Amino acid sequence: MNDVVRVLIVDDQVMVRQGFTVLLNAEPGIEVVGQAVDGADAVARAAELSPDVVLMDIRMPGVGGIEATRLLTSPADATVKVLILTTFDLDEYVYEALRAGASGFLLKDASAEELAEAVRVVARGDGLLAPHLTRRLIAEFARLSPAARAPSASRLGDLSERETEVLTLIAQGLSNAEIAGRLVVAEQTVKTYVSRILTKLSLRDRTQAAVHAYESGLVRPGLR
Repeated sequence: MNDVVRVLIVDDQVMVRQGFTVLLNAEPGIEVVGQAVDGADAVARAAELSPDVVLMDIRMPGVGGIEATRLLTSPADATVKVLILTTFDLDEYVYEALRAGASGFLLKDASAEELAEAVRVVARGDGLLAPHLTRRLIAEFARLSPAARAPSASRLGDLSERETEVLTLIAQGLSNAEIAGRLVVAEQTVKTYVSRILTKLSLRDRTQAAVHAYESGLVRPGLR
């Protein structure tokens, strides 16, 4: 990641785009490099501008945020991260956005500080969900997912027993520090495990790892 996080803002409402542009450009280490009015425009602008993070509205006319997210993140060499912005804390479309490849989810009424931190978190490869919704949102996503099934070893790759344990804790919404405390290991050790998990499962970040844990049946909705 560059020292300055390059951001593309996608929303069909001009006031929203301009508002987020002002907020983020006032933050150190963040630069808004462009705006897009819908999903198709987002894909074109991303190809032109190569942003690190795309702030993506879900509900837009034409090509919506979910399809745009899928188009942006599906290429094998894709490096852009998508942070979904919505006005609804349990918007049903958020689940599909996560499946499409979004790395984060945040409410539009988040503070400037929360928004800036979310951009930084997603840019460095750490998945992000609105903190008070992490467990509930992913669990509900998995419950609604037709892919929910009994644990499948084939979908867990060749994860070691400890890596599988770490993946389970990620899916439960624990931070690296919390996982380290639970397993009585150093936080750096947990970071190493997380990196290995993402590599072995060909996943982008912690959010995708959590979703994968539910979809593979490793973690069941409502269970700890």
